[in-house]
Amino acid sequence: MRILLVILRKEFQQIMRNPSILRIIFMMPAVQLLILPLAADYEVKNVNLTVVDQDHSTYSQLLLNKLSASDYFIIQDVADNYDAAMVDIEKDVSDIILTIPPHFERDLIREDEAKLSLAVNAVNGAKGNIGASYAANIINEYNQEIRKTWFTMPEFNPVPIIDITYSNWYNHGMSYTLFMVPGILVILLTLVGSFLSALNIVHEKEVGTIEQINVSPIKKYQFILGKLIPFWLIGFVVLTIGLLIARFVYGIIPAGNMGLIYLFAAVFLFALLGIGLLVSTIAESQQQAMFISFFFMMIFILMGGLYTSIDSMPEWAQVITWFNPVKYFIEVMRMIVMKDSSFADISHNLLVIGIMAVVFNTWAVLLYRKRV
Repeated sequence: MRILLVILRKEFQQIMRNPSILRIIFMMPAVQLLILPLAADYEVKNVNLTVVDQDHSTYSQLLLNKLSASDYFIIQDVADNYDAAMVDIEKDVSDIILTIPPHFERDLIREDEAKLSLAVNAVNGAKGNIGASYAANIINEYNQEIRKTWFTMPEFNPVPIIDITYSNWYNHGMSYTLFMVPGILVILLTLVGSFLSALNIVHEKEVGTIEQINVSPIKKYQFILGKLIPFWLIGFVVLTIGLLIARFVYGIIPAGNMGLIYLFAAVFLFALLGIGLLVSTIAESQQQAMFISFFFMMIFILMGGLYTSIDSMPEWAQVITWFNPVKYFIEVMRMIVMKDSSFADISHNLLVIGIMAVVFNTWAVLLYRKRV
Protein backbone atom coordinates (compact mmCIF):
# COMPACT_ATOMS: atom_id res chain seq x y z
CA MET A 1 0.00 0.00 0.00
CA ARG A 2 2.84 2.37 0.87
CA ILE A 3 4.49 1.75 -2.51
CA LEU A 4 1.22 2.53 -4.29
CA LEU A 5 0.89 5.80 -2.38
CA VAL A 6 4.45 6.75 -3.34
CA ILE A 7 3.68 6.08 -7.01
CA LEU A 8 0.45 8.10 -6.80
CA ARG A 9 2.25 11.05 -5.22
CA LYS A 10 4.90 10.89 -7.98
CA GLU A 11 2.22 10.84 -10.69
CA PHE A 12 0.32 13.79 -9.26
CA GLN A 13 3.56 15.75 -8.97
CA GLN A 14 4.34 15.05 -12.63
CA ILE A 15 0.84 16.08 -13.67
CA MET A 16 1.01 19.32 -11.72
CA ARG A 17 4.37 20.13 -13.31
CA ASN A 18 3.08 19.51 -16.83
CA PRO A 19 1.29 22.66 -18.08
CA SER A 20 -0.13 20.92 -21.15
CA ILE A 21 -2.01 18.36 -19.06
CA LEU A 22 -3.28 21.07 -16.74
CA ARG A 23 -4.59 23.03 -19.71
CA ILE A 24 -6.37 19.93 -20.97
CA ILE A 25 -7.87 19.26 -17.56
CA PHE A 26 -9.13 22.75 -16.79
CA MET A 27 -9.35 24.68 -20.06
CA MET A 28 -10.56 21.98 -22.46
CA PRO A 29 -13.89 21.31 -20.68
CA ALA A 30 -14.57 25.02 -20.35
CA VAL A 31 -13.77 25.93 -23.97
CA GLN A 32 -15.55 22.96 -25.53
CA LEU A 33 -18.66 23.30 -23.41
CA LEU A 34 -18.83 27.00 -24.17
CA ILE A 35 -18.41 26.57 -27.95
CA LEU A 36 -19.72 23.17 -29.07
CA PRO A 37 -23.32 23.37 -27.74
CA LEU A 38 -23.77 26.68 -29.54
CA ALA A 39 -22.02 25.66 -32.76
CA ALA A 40 -23.32 22.08 -33.03
CA ASP A 41 -26.95 23.04 -33.54
CA TYR A 42 -29.01 20.97 -35.94
CA GLU A 43 -31.78 23.54 -36.04
CA VAL A 44 -31.58 24.90 -39.58
CA LYS A 45 -32.04 28.65 -39.86
CA ASN A 46 -31.33 31.33 -42.46
CA VAL A 47 -32.47 29.20 -45.39
CA ASN A 48 -32.05 31.32 -48.51
CA LEU A 49 -35.20 31.44 -50.60
CA THR A 50 -35.78 32.65 -54.16
CA VAL A 51 -39.39 33.24 -55.13
CA VAL A 52 -40.80 33.09 -58.63
CA ASP A 53 -44.13 34.93 -58.27
CA GLN A 54 -46.03 34.57 -61.54
CA ASP A 55 -49.36 35.52 -59.99
CA HIS A 56 -48.66 38.85 -58.23
CA SER A 57 -51.93 38.58 -56.34
CA THR A 58 -52.99 39.43 -52.82
CA TYR A 59 -52.83 35.78 -51.76
CA SER A 60 -49.34 35.27 -53.19
CA GLN A 61 -48.13 38.38 -51.36
CA LEU A 62 -49.63 37.13 -48.10
CA LEU A 63 -47.72 33.88 -48.52
CA LEU A 64 -44.47 35.74 -49.14
CA ASN A 65 -45.06 37.86 -46.05
CA LYS A 66 -45.61 34.75 -43.95
CA LEU A 67 -42.41 33.14 -45.22
CA SER A 68 -40.30 36.25 -44.68
CA ALA A 69 -41.73 36.72 -41.17
CA SER A 70 -40.47 33.31 -40.06
CA ASP A 71 -37.09 32.84 -38.38
CA TYR A 72 -36.06 30.21 -40.90
CA PHE A 73 -36.14 31.90 -44.29
CA ILE A 74 -34.37 34.82 -45.92
CA ILE A 75 -35.91 35.86 -49.23
CA GLN A 76 -32.86 36.56 -51.35
CA ASP A 77 -34.58 37.34 -54.61
CA VAL A 78 -37.97 37.56 -56.32
CA ALA A 79 -37.21 36.35 -59.83
CA ASP A 80 -39.28 36.89 -62.95
CA ASN A 81 -38.99 33.31 -64.17
CA TYR A 82 -37.68 29.91 -63.19
CA ASP A 83 -34.52 30.15 -65.29
CA ALA A 84 -33.47 33.32 -63.50
CA ALA A 85 -34.10 31.63 -60.16
CA MET A 86 -31.94 28.66 -61.18
CA VAL A 87 -29.02 31.06 -61.58
CA ASP A 88 -29.28 31.74 -57.82
CA ILE A 89 -29.17 27.99 -57.15
CA GLU A 90 -26.15 27.51 -59.37
CA LYS A 91 -24.30 30.35 -57.65
CA ASP A 92 -25.26 28.98 -54.18
CA VAL A 93 -27.08 32.22 -53.46
CA SER A 94 -30.30 30.35 -52.81
CA ASP A 95 -31.20 27.03 -51.18
CA ILE A 96 -34.83 26.72 -52.30
CA ILE A 97 -36.91 28.04 -55.19
CA LEU A 98 -40.61 28.59 -54.52
CA THR A 99 -42.65 28.95 -57.70
CA ILE A 100 -46.11 30.49 -57.45
CA PRO A 101 -47.84 29.74 -60.78
CA PRO A 102 -50.13 32.08 -62.71
CA HIS A 103 -53.76 32.21 -61.53
CA PHE A 104 -52.77 30.95 -58.07
CA GLU A 105 -55.37 33.10 -56.30
CA ARG A 106 -58.09 32.40 -58.88
CA ASP A 107 -57.63 28.63 -58.72
CA LEU A 108 -57.56 28.70 -54.93
CA ILE A 109 -60.88 30.53 -54.75
CA ARG A 110 -62.72 28.92 -57.66
CA GLU A 111 -61.35 25.40 -57.66
CA ASP A 112 -60.55 25.19 -53.92
CA GLU A 113 -57.11 23.97 -54.99
CA ALA A 114 -53.83 25.49 -56.15
CA LYS A 115 -50.37 24.08 -56.74
CA LEU A 116 -47.00 25.38 -55.65
CA SER A 117 -43.56 24.15 -56.63
CA LEU A 118 -40.47 23.79 -54.41
CA ALA A 119 -37.06 23.16 -56.00
CA VAL A 120 -34.36 22.32 -53.46
CA ASN A 121 -30.60 22.75 -53.74
CA ALA A 122 -29.62 19.29 -52.50
CA VAL A 123 -25.84 19.78 -52.34
CA ASN A 124 -26.35 20.10 -48.59
CA GLY A 125 -29.00 17.41 -48.35
CA ALA A 126 -29.78 17.92 -44.67
CA LYS A 127 -30.28 21.68 -44.97
CA GLY A 128 -32.30 21.33 -48.16
CA ASN A 129 -34.55 18.61 -46.80
CA ILE A 130 -35.21 20.38 -43.50
CA GLY A 131 -35.70 23.71 -45.25
CA ALA A 132 -38.27 22.17 -47.60
CA SER A 133 -40.08 20.69 -44.59
CA TYR A 134 -40.16 24.11 -42.92
CA ALA A 135 -41.56 25.67 -46.09
CA ALA A 136 -44.20 22.95 -46.39
CA ASN A 137 -45.27 23.52 -42.77
CA ILE A 138 -45.56 27.28 -43.28
CA ILE A 139 -47.59 26.74 -46.47
CA ASN A 140 -49.90 24.34 -44.61
CA GLU A 141 -50.39 26.92 -41.85
CA TYR A 142 -51.13 29.53 -44.49
CA ASN A 143 -53.66 27.16 -46.06
CA GLN A 144 -55.38 26.63 -42.70
CA GLU A 145 -55.56 30.37 -42.09
CA ILE A 146 -57.21 30.91 -45.46
CA ARG A 147 -59.75 28.19 -44.79
CA LYS A 148 -60.61 29.59 -41.38
CA THR A 149 -61.23 32.95 -43.04
CA TRP A 150 -63.50 31.35 -45.61
CA PHE A 151 -65.46 29.41 -43.00
CA THR A 152 -66.52 32.67 -41.37
CA MET A 153 -68.10 33.83 -44.63
CA PRO A 154 -71.84 33.11 -45.04
CA GLU A 155 -71.42 31.69 -48.55
CA PHE A 156 -69.30 28.84 -47.19
CA ASN A 157 -70.73 26.04 -45.13
CA PRO A 158 -68.94 25.72 -41.78
CA VAL A 159 -66.61 22.74 -41.61
CA PRO A 160 -65.58 21.22 -38.25
CA ILE A 161 -62.05 22.16 -37.22
CA ILE A 162 -59.97 19.89 -34.99
CA ASP A 163 -57.71 21.75 -32.56
CA ILE A 164 -54.67 19.80 -31.37
CA THR A 165 -53.12 20.53 -28.00
CA TYR A 166 -49.62 19.19 -27.46
CA SER A 167 -46.98 19.36 -24.76
CA ASN A 168 -43.23 18.73 -24.76
CA TRP A 169 -42.07 16.29 -22.12
CA TYR A 170 -38.60 16.45 -20.53
CA ASN A 171 -37.49 19.32 -22.78
CA HIS A 172 -40.25 21.88 -22.57
CA GLY A 173 -38.47 24.56 -24.55
CA MET A 174 -37.29 22.09 -27.23
CA SER A 175 -33.75 23.28 -26.44
CA TYR A 176 -31.06 21.62 -28.53
CA THR A 177 -28.46 22.81 -26.01
CA LEU A 178 -30.13 20.79 -23.26
CA PHE A 179 -29.85 17.75 -25.53
CA MET A 180 -26.21 18.34 -26.54
CA VAL A 181 -24.47 19.41 -23.31
CA PRO A 182 -24.76 16.04 -21.49
CA GLY A 183 -23.37 14.23 -24.54
CA ILE A 184 -20.46 16.64 -24.98
CA LEU A 185 -19.58 16.21 -21.31
CA VAL A 186 -19.33 12.44 -21.87
CA ILE A 187 -16.94 13.03 -24.79
CA LEU A 188 -14.71 15.16 -22.56
CA LEU A 189 -14.53 12.37 -20.01
CA THR A 190 -13.69 9.94 -22.80
CA LEU A 191 -10.75 12.08 -23.89
CA VAL A 192 -9.35 12.24 -20.37
CA GLY A 193 -10.00 8.60 -19.53
CA SER A 194 -8.58 6.89 -22.58
CA PHE A 195 -6.42 9.39 -24.44
CA LEU A 196 -4.35 10.89 -21.62
CA SER A 197 -3.91 7.64 -19.72
CA ALA A 198 -2.59 5.88 -22.84
CA LEU A 199 -0.11 8.66 -23.58
CA ASN A 200 1.11 8.75 -19.99
CA ILE A 201 2.05 5.06 -19.89
CA VAL A 202 3.63 5.11 -23.36
CA HIS A 203 5.74 8.06 -22.23
CA GLU A 204 7.38 5.75 -19.67
CA LYS A 205 8.35 3.45 -22.55
CA GLU A 206 9.90 6.25 -24.57
CA VAL A 207 12.06 7.62 -21.75
CA GLY A 208 13.09 4.09 -20.69
CA THR A 209 11.87 4.24 -17.09
CA ILE A 210 9.48 1.35 -17.56
CA GLU A 211 12.43 -1.07 -17.83
CA GLN A 212 13.78 0.24 -14.55
CA ILE A 213 10.36 -0.22 -12.94
CA ASN A 214 10.12 -3.80 -14.23
CA VAL A 215 13.36 -4.78 -12.45
CA SER A 216 12.46 -2.90 -9.27
CA PRO A 217 10.51 -4.35 -6.31
CA ILE A 218 7.42 -2.51 -7.60
CA LYS A 219 4.79 -5.01 -8.69
CA LYS A 220 3.15 -4.49 -12.06
CA TYR A 221 -0.33 -4.11 -10.60
CA GLN A 222 0.99 -1.34 -8.34
CA PHE A 223 2.52 0.43 -11.32
CA ILE A 224 -0.70 0.08 -13.34
CA LEU A 225 -2.90 1.36 -10.51
CA GLY A 226 -0.49 4.19 -9.82
CA LYS A 227 -0.72 5.26 -13.46
CA LEU A 228 -4.48 4.91 -13.84
CA ILE A 229 -5.93 6.14 -10.54
CA PRO A 230 -4.80 9.78 -11.06
CA PHE A 231 -6.67 9.98 -14.34
CA TRP A 232 -9.66 8.27 -12.75
CA LEU A 233 -9.75 11.10 -10.20
CA ILE A 234 -9.05 13.75 -12.84
CA GLY A 235 -12.11 12.47 -14.68
CA PHE A 236 -14.26 13.48 -11.71
CA VAL A 237 -12.67 16.94 -11.74
CA VAL A 238 -13.53 17.33 -15.44
CA LEU A 239 -17.07 16.08 -14.79
CA THR A 240 -17.55 18.55 -11.95
CA ILE A 241 -16.22 21.47 -14.03
CA GLY A 242 -18.56 20.50 -16.86
CA LEU A 243 -21.60 20.29 -14.59
CA LEU A 244 -20.79 23.70 -13.10
CA ILE A 245 -20.50 25.25 -16.57
CA ALA A 246 -23.78 23.61 -17.59
CA ARG A 247 -25.41 25.06 -14.47
CA PHE A 248 -24.13 28.63 -14.53
CA VAL A 249 -23.75 29.21 -18.29
CA TYR A 250 -26.69 27.27 -19.75
CA GLY A 251 -28.90 27.01 -16.67
CA ILE A 252 -28.99 23.22 -16.95
CA ILE A 253 -29.73 21.57 -13.61
CA PRO A 254 -29.95 17.75 -13.65
CA ALA A 255 -33.50 16.68 -12.94
CA GLY A 256 -32.27 13.42 -11.41
CA ASN A 257 -29.89 12.41 -8.66
CA MET A 258 -26.37 13.79 -9.08
CA GLY A 259 -25.02 10.78 -7.23
CA LEU A 260 -26.17 8.51 -10.06
CA ILE A 261 -24.13 10.57 -12.53
CA TYR A 262 -20.98 10.19 -10.45
CA LEU A 263 -21.67 6.49 -9.83
CA PHE A 264 -21.96 5.75 -13.53
CA ALA A 265 -18.98 8.00 -14.28
CA ALA A 266 -16.84 5.98 -11.85
CA VAL A 267 -17.56 2.73 -13.69
CA PHE A 268 -17.35 4.42 -17.10
CA LEU A 269 -13.92 5.88 -16.35
CA PHE A 270 -12.76 2.47 -15.14
CA ALA A 271 -13.74 1.03 -18.53
CA LEU A 272 -12.01 3.84 -20.43
CA LEU A 273 -8.83 3.47 -18.39
CA GLY A 274 -8.83 -0.17 -19.46
CA ILE A 275 -9.01 0.95 -23.09
CA GLY A 276 -6.18 3.42 -22.48
CA LEU A 277 -4.06 0.70 -20.87
CA LEU A 278 -4.83 -1.59 -23.80
CA VAL A 279 -3.69 1.07 -26.28
CA SER A 280 -0.51 1.68 -24.26
CA THR A 281 0.47 -1.99 -24.41
CA ILE A 282 0.12 -2.02 -28.21
CA ALA A 283 1.71 1.34 -29.00
CA GLU A 284 5.48 1.76 -28.89
CA SER A 285 5.45 5.55 -29.07
CA GLN A 286 3.18 8.43 -28.14
CA GLN A 287 2.58 9.08 -31.83
CA GLN A 288 1.24 5.55 -32.31
CA ALA A 289 -0.88 5.91 -29.18
CA MET A 290 -2.36 9.16 -30.52
CA PHE A 291 -3.30 7.59 -33.87
CA ILE A 292 -4.87 4.52 -32.23
CA SER A 293 -6.74 6.63 -29.69
CA PHE A 294 -7.94 9.00 -32.42
CA PHE A 295 -9.27 6.04 -34.42
CA PHE A 296 -11.34 4.80 -31.50
CA MET A 297 -12.42 8.30 -30.52
CA MET A 298 -13.92 8.93 -33.95
CA ILE A 299 -15.91 5.69 -33.69
CA PHE A 300 -17.01 6.50 -30.15
CA ILE A 301 -18.19 9.99 -31.10
CA LEU A 302 -19.85 9.27 -34.45
CA MET A 303 -21.53 6.06 -33.27
CA GLY A 304 -22.34 7.10 -29.72
CA GLY A 305 -25.59 8.91 -30.39
CA LEU A 306 -24.16 12.38 -29.77
CA TYR A 307 -25.17 13.85 -33.14
CA THR A 308 -27.04 11.07 -34.94
CA SER A 309 -29.83 9.05 -33.38
CA ILE A 310 -28.80 5.42 -33.05
CA ASP A 311 -32.29 4.35 -34.10
CA SER A 312 -31.71 6.06 -37.45
CA MET A 313 -28.53 4.09 -38.17
CA PRO A 314 -28.46 0.93 -40.32
CA GLU A 315 -28.90 -2.32 -38.45
CA TRP A 316 -25.23 -3.31 -38.79
CA ALA A 317 -24.21 0.05 -37.30
CA GLN A 318 -26.64 -0.38 -34.41
CA VAL A 319 -25.00 -3.72 -33.63
CA ILE A 320 -21.59 -2.02 -33.48
CA THR A 321 -22.92 0.54 -30.99
CA TRP A 322 -23.59 -2.30 -28.53
CA PHE A 323 -19.81 -2.38 -27.94
CA ASN A 324 -19.43 1.39 -27.66
CA PRO A 325 -19.16 2.46 -23.98
CA VAL A 326 -19.79 6.10 -24.90
CA LYS A 327 -23.27 5.22 -26.15
CA TYR A 328 -24.35 3.93 -22.75
CA PHE A 329 -23.10 6.93 -20.80
CA ILE A 330 -24.66 9.44 -23.22
CA GLU A 331 -27.99 7.66 -22.79
CA VAL A 332 -27.63 7.69 -19.00
CA MET A 333 -26.59 11.35 -18.87
CA ARG A 334 -29.61 12.42 -20.88
CA MET A 335 -31.90 10.18 -18.85
CA ILE A 336 -30.74 11.63 -15.54
CA VAL A 337 -30.37 15.25 -16.63
CA MET A 338 -33.64 15.48 -18.58
CA LYS A 339 -35.94 12.69 -17.36
CA ASP A 340 -35.11 12.30 -13.63
CA SER A 341 -34.40 8.60 -14.17
CA SER A 342 -33.79 6.37 -11.16
CA PHE A 343 -31.18 3.71 -10.46
CA ALA A 344 -33.55 1.05 -11.79
CA ASP A 345 -33.80 2.93 -15.10
CA ILE A 346 -30.03 3.01 -15.63
CA SER A 347 -29.23 -0.39 -14.10
CA HIS A 348 -29.02 -2.16 -17.47
CA ASN A 349 -26.55 0.39 -18.86
CA LEU A 350 -24.57 0.24 -15.61
CA LEU A 351 -24.35 -3.55 -15.83
CA VAL A 352 -23.18 -3.43 -19.46
CA ILE A 353 -20.53 -0.78 -18.78
CA GLY A 354 -19.39 -2.74 -15.72
CA ILE A 355 -18.88 -5.85 -17.83
CA MET A 356 -16.95 -3.77 -20.38
CA ALA A 357 -14.76 -2.38 -17.60
CA VAL A 358 -13.86 -5.86 -16.35
CA VAL A 359 -13.23 -7.19 -19.87
CA PHE A 360 -11.09 -4.24 -21.04
CA ASN A 361 -8.97 -4.10 -17.88
CA THR A 362 -8.47 -7.86 -17.68
CA TRP A 363 -7.49 -8.00 -21.34
CA ALA A 364 -5.14 -5.03 -20.94
CA VAL A 365 -3.43 -6.43 -17.82
CA LEU A 366 -2.88 -9.84 -19.43
CA LEU A 367 -1.48 -8.24 -22.58
CA TYR A 368 0.64 -5.87 -20.50
CA ARG A 369 2.28 -8.77 -18.69
CA LYS A 370 3.20 -10.42 -21.98
CA ARG A 371 4.46 -7.39 -23.90
CA VAL A 372 6.01 -5.14 -21.26
